[in-house]
Amino acid sequence: MSKSLVEAIKAGKTGFVRKNSVYVPFHFELISVWLGKEMSLLASPDHYVDFGSFDSDVSIRTGETYTNLIFRQHKDLMKELGHYKGHLVLNCTEKGADIFQADQRHFVRMRFLDDSDVVSMELIDDPFDL
Repeated sequence: MSKSLVEAIKAGKTGFVRKNSVYVPFHFELISVWLGKEMSLLASPDHYVDFGSFDSDVSIRTGETYTNLIFRQHKDLMKELGHYKGHLVLNCTEKGADIFQADQRHFVRMRFLDDSDVVSMELIDDPFDL
């Protein structure tokens, strides 16, 4: 059984990236995701809310202890967002939590570290104040 997302992030667990896929060591219910570039103050982040398994912007696959997000409009997330050029922000809840309760929803910022496939994660309060 995987850890909760809050437990995993507070314990310093990391994920990893492979081309257009990000793997994280927990399960969650995804509400939306932003893909933001940090190099430009004028650029607005891409906001994805279309999730599914066919013809969607973002596909979700789960294993026994992980979740995999596949970004179909991108070829290589590390090249686009690595070296602190950008980040992903997930708006999500724990698996099975009530998404209609504001205190159950979390923002998770994911950053792509230099010269590796490691994805760091942190809980943040406001995705528009980064």
